Amino acid sequence: MLRTLLGEPPRVNSGVLAEAMESMAKAASMLRKEMAAHEDHDHEYRKLEIWTRGLISSLDELEQSWFAAAFFRKSVIAGYMDDMSSTEQGEYARYVYFYKDGFIRVFSLLDKLGTVLNNLYNLNTGKVKTHFSYFTVLRQFQLLHPHHPLADELERIRNSYREPVENLRKRRNAEIHYMNAEMTDDLWQRHQGLHDKIRLEDLDSHLEDLKQSLEMVCQALAAAYRYGNEQWHKNKAAPGLKSGHERT
Repeated sequence: MLRTLLGEPPRVNSGVLAEAMESMAKAASMLRKEMAAHEDHDHEYRKLEIWTRGLISSLDELEQSWFAAAFFRKSVIAGYMDDMSSTEQGEYARYVYFYKDGFIRVFSLLDKLGTVLNNLYNLNTGKVKTHFSYFTVLRQFQLLHPHHPLADELERIRNSYREPVENLRKRRNAEIHYMNAEMTDDLWQRHQGLHDKIRLEDLDSHLEDLKQSLEMVCQALAAAYRYGNEQWHKNKAAPGLKSGHERT
């Protein structure tokens, strides 16, 4: 959608983004077939299908936010806010909008994945922490030995992207809990020199953190749904759930 608005050609999924999308679409298709074959009285399959389709949409929106932020960043040339024309300030504001939208979506999507994993594998994370995050789910997952291959892979993915994700987490926390992240940078610079011009944050570094975090999300989704699909075929039912004809 955003590419069309920006006059760009539609996205063609590739790499780990394509793998994540395809794994989730395959799971949603299997869930629909299961619902067609059985009555799904407790609506567990329907719930998982809705959650999976929601993750597909969320990943699409996250990728678009990163793309739009990168698109508007190209028009920001000045290194200082005071040196920007009104047009460039508008482009910078649009970059900031989509960059913020992107880093907020990273953690929102991960927490949605955590909810799916918690439900699918009966992790009972809510007993440990009422409002739990994806990272709390990962800690719970380490205790579930039957599915340690998936738990180990998700932990490996997390560790591979720990620095960029942590950078985004700090900016997300500043944005949500304190004040706008870019205002925090401005205040720090004013503290250094009251009359100095405000240098822009490192836009390329911030965009790279968002890109790396997007890759981390894609890898986590691909791993989770690839493993789930394999377990489905192996057990002839969704892992953590009984098959439709066995449920009472």
